[in-house]
Amino acid sequence: MNDGVGDGAVDGSAAGALSIQGSQRLVIKIGSALLADDDGNLQTEWIDALAADAAELQRAGTEILIVSSGAIAVGRRILGLARGPRNRALRLEESQAAAATGQVRLAHAWQGALARYDVSVAQILLTIEDTENRRRYLNARSTIATLLKLGVIPVINENDTVATEEIRFGDNDRLAARVAQMVSADTCVILSDIDGLYTADPAHDTGATHIAEVHAITPEIEAMAGATSNEDGSGGMVTKIEAARIALQAGCRLAIGDGRIGRPLKAFAAGATCTWFVPQGEPQTARKRWIAASLNPIGTIVVDAGAAKALAAGKSLLPAGMIRVEGTFERGDPVIVRDDRGLEVARGLIAYSSSDAGRISGLKSSETEAVLGYRGREELIHRDDLVLS
Repeated sequence: MNDGVGDGAVDGSAAGALSIQGSQRLVIKIGSALLADDDGNLQTEWIDALAADAAELQRAGTEILIVSSGAIAVGRRILGLARGPRNRALRLEESQAAAATGQVRLAHAWQGALARYDVSVAQILLTIEDTENRRRYLNARSTIATLLKLGVIPVINENDTVATEEIRFGDNDRLAARVAQMVSADTCVILSDIDGLYTADPAHDTGATHIAEVHAITPEIEAMAGATSNEDGSGGMVTKIEAARIALQAGCRLAIGDGRIGRPLKAFAAGATCTWFVPQGEPQTARKRWIAASLNPIGTIVVDAGAAKALAAGKSLLPAGMIRVEGTFERGDPVIVRDDRGLEVARGLIAYSSSDAGRISGLKSSETEAVLGYRGREELIHRDDLVLS
């Protein structure tokens, strides 16, 4: 498609009707700007309206999960920490203290709002390690599934009180998509302060065109994203596009819409303006969804053109096609596979440590035992442990 809005995109005039109506399992991500005002006060009326929408959808048979930002924005006000465009950003330890304080207030607000509709709430705090480590991932998924079965709405946030800069999601857009992937949700909605993706920033370009549907995340789609201007929000359209990529790989459709409208979920159910990212084909298996959505790969394997072509055809990665190893990792760690031009072609779980992988680079599988002194797997990354990017 070449209509001026980028391959894989459909503008508003050509879009079909998509709605959250009938979703079986829905993840709702709410940005800080919607939950707290500029002074860090909770927007209780807005929370009550969202709770009414969520309870109505739950009664109609949709399982609901809420990924709620706002803890730091609320906590910094309670602690008297300076904020605003002319004040310094919080240090990491201050952000963690604000998160710990604000999370209590935030959880209480959700509990009170949903209790009015006889809906129970559970608080779940996740770190990136809870989704990158396979055992912790499965434990978190099991807990969430049990809560949903019992009719409870999980309210999820990043555990900012223990996460360092190196191990943080860094935004709740990607966290929401990761949760959607974890629980096999069919729909994810990101409520923001804009009604979707535009060809350019509509605040600065009057000719910007709204994109109603996206069926593939191409370089043109990525180029439409911009940086965040919100001090407490850390996402912006860039991370929403990254979240959409995770969701699409999991077979989950994702919508970005304006949460400032009255009863936003009810409006979306009626077809309010937003951007829908629509997956193509069947969802991947649970294991491959987990690999594809890995946010913190340990290292990189650079391969030649022949290996990249073989991977695209569904083959495993063999030592003979490897050019070099970048980074330090152990057997079983998630790695990125790039071609000789630097383009990411796949992600997978490596069968060798970085030191051993480097020693057998370019060798035939039959030659590796003589070099390593032991008989390892023939494949560097088996196709069952590999997902194309």
